[in-house]
Amino acid sequence: MGGFFKKLISKFTKDKIDWDELEETLISGDLGVRLSMEIIDDLQEKKKSINPDDIINVCQDHISQILPPDSPLLAPQNDSTKVILVVGVNGTGKTTSSAKLANHLKQNGSNVMLAAADTFRAAAIEQLEVWGDRISVPVIKGDYQSDPSSVCYDAHSRAIASEADYLICDTAGRLHTRHNLMEELKKICRTLKKNDESAPHEVFLVVDATTGSNALAQAKEFNKATDLTGLIVTKMDGSGKGGIVASIANELSIPTRFIGMGEEAIDFKPFSAKEFVTEIL
Repeated sequence: MGGFFKKLISKFTKDKIDWDELEETLISGDLGVRLSMEIIDDLQEKKKSINPDDIINVCQDHISQILPPDSPLLAPQNDSTKVILVVGVNGTGKTTSSAKLANHLKQNGSNVMLAAADTFRAAAIEQLEVWGDRISVPVIKGDYQSDPSSVCYDAHSRAIASEADYLICDTAGRLHTRHNLMEELKKICRTLKKNDESAPHEVFLVVDATTGSNALAQAKEFNKATDLTGLIVTKMDGSGKGGIVASIANELSIPTRFIGMGEEAIDFKPFSAKEFVTEIL
């Protein structure tokens, strides 16, 4: 049982429920106001006295209903390189997640390449190169402050030529409120279509599980710009702050595809709704 449900048990071991405190606890777990109120309404409709197990069961039932079915495991394109665009705000662990995703796919037998499309920070290019050496995955890069669309196009062309199964493009962290930076993401998508009209085939938003409701605002804006196909949620260490997964699924129907649990390359795995509800949250 994860941190969130442990917190519920510790607060409600008495016969009488403090509904305001329960509401605050649910919202503080990042379930969002709407989902939290639905859970409370369901509990208040029960005729019998409520115990902590009732609260946990109702929470788990609601969250299980909201979460979409687990997405199929990533599979290569039949006749071309599958392009995965990784996007997000600064500080969410985007570059590390790109490398961990590359390692995950490589360990499953795929031929993977990385594109260092965060050209605004020299340190980001170097960081991805270090990761590339560490996991033995080639990294395609451009010059510092070069056009990230050109880097992605070049990397895509080289990935196709080398018959890579996957190309993962690590883009620059950007505030979701900055219009010009969001327009740049749209340009990257248009440029990738020059080699393959269906690219990018996946767009993953990296969100930090500890940022709370701000992650929902990020998801809304990035989804407008790029049609997100999934989330990578970092810092899912059982701290009880993973409710944002349910909140984003409830509001936007965007599935969580992968979760990061630590600093090592292996601390990364496909998202399981059942495991999330019973063990992580």
